[in-house]
Amino acid sequence: MFVFSLLFAIMPIVIIIFFVAFAMKNKEKGGESVVRHLYIYLVLFATLMMVIGGGVSIFMATADLVSPSGYYQSYTEYKQMNQNGKIEGSKTELSEKELRSNYDDYLNEEKTRQKDRALNQIIKSLGFIVIPLPVFLYFNKLRKQQVE
Repeated sequence: MFVFSLLFAIMPIVIIIFFVAFAMKNKEKGGESVVRHLYIYLVLFATLMMVIGGGVSIFMATADLVSPSGYYQSYTEYKQMNQNGKIEGSKTELSEKELRSNYDDYLNEEKTRQKDRALNQIIKSLGFIVIPLPVFLYFNKLRKQQVE
């Protein structure tokens, strides 16, 4: 998320600089041509940033999928919570073996939950690539046609 906040903080400055430089370079061509070119370049820039952001997000989610890093309660904490009755369904006394088995189940469920979240994030991030990529390709094609 830090990448996205940094992108959105810098993007207005880059757009303004790009707009001024492009307008100064193309003074002699006429207003409509400059606006058309500027619009195409702004769309290309925005869609490219979305694709890059989606790629970074997919990379980060894949890292979470491969190596889930979550907070896991220690066995001692789990045992104390269970003995104090703070865990639902823990009113009955459990043997040490049953308690350890429940704790191991808890760890496995937490790892599975982390992996499911990472997979969900990958699917969501694909939208940042799949949706703007055709727009980027189309406007890039328009740009090349106008240059020729």
